[in-house]
Amino acid sequence: MNVRRLIPATAVAGAVSLGLVTLSACAGTSGAADKKSDGKLSVVASFYPMQYLAEQIGGEHVSVDTLTKPGVEPHDLELKPRQIGELGEADYILYLKGVQPAVDEAITQAGVRHTVDAATLTTLEKHGTGAGQEGHEGHDHGAGDTAHADDHGHDHGSEAGTDPHIWLDPVKYAEVAKGVGASLQKADPDHAAAYAKNTDALVKKLGALDTAFETGLKNATTRTFITTHSAFGYLAERYGLEQEGITGVDPESEPSPARIKELQTVARKDKVSTVFFETLASDKTAKTLAKDTGLKTDVLDPLEGITDASRGDDYIEVMTSNLAALKKALGAK
Repeated sequence: MNVRRLIPATAVAGAVSLGLVTLSACAGTSGAADKKSDGKLSVVASFYPMQYLAEQIGGEHVSVDTLTKPGVEPHDLELKPRQIGELGEADYILYLKGVQPAVDEAITQAGVRHTVDAATLTTLEKHGTGAGQEGHEGHDHGAGDTAHADDHGHDHGSEAGTDPHIWLDPVKYAEVAKGVGASLQKADPDHAAAYAKNTDALVKKLGALDTAFETGLKNATTRTFITTHSAFGYLAERYGLEQEGITGVDPESEPSPARIKELQTVARKDKVSTVFFETLASDKTAKTLAKDTGLKTDVLDPLEGITDASRGDDYIEVMTSNLAALKKALGAK
């Protein structure tokens, strides 16, 4: 991706204070954000998984705008000058560093006091594309330590080769939700009780989703699934599955002929029935592999955005559809 050089939004310097502050730095400050005329906290979310958290936890007390509109592949996002300028006017920014480099740079330059990087609210890990790399013993858990780098622009885990797709694990997503709830309480203490209540409600929903995955995938005839890009490493590890990505964590990369041959071998060996593709990236490679190997295809949605093609209207509904697709593909009873 070409990351354009961005110009600081100095025109809105009066609406912001200090430099980039992530959650840990916010904990040592006091004072609420200056809310807009409608009394709501102005929140900017980088893409859908962050938008969902902000809306669910913020409720009626926030006005949420997302930088990544429906149907746009988040990794490819380029910001317009107007969007960069408006970033500096936000009361609160929620993003996930390492997913969208152009967004990361713009947010750093916006200098909004209440800025939260979701990568600092849980532990990131490394996930590969091959067999065994998604299982419980295949992870380099030490890699997650880099996810908690300092708050001044130094490397976070996703920049050190770790997997940013934390929202696809309901347990990790709940950890992030708790951190977001705490940070919103600091940004807008007048509504702290509402944020705490909404956080608890969301964490319970995510707990129920975790239970559904745990029980639904327990008795499967195979533990291996093939998907377009390696977005499901956290989910695979959580529920004892083996993810085989056609490409790596980057959905735009192309698989080598050797990788395709390896996947054909894995499909036969592990009795794989289905090749999964997704809604926002090309399905060409997945469908070609399926045809050449005599497999079926289905959708496994990495939930980077909700569109009319999504199998559900929000995070919980699409994740429930993902569970149904996995159960069918893995022969779970």
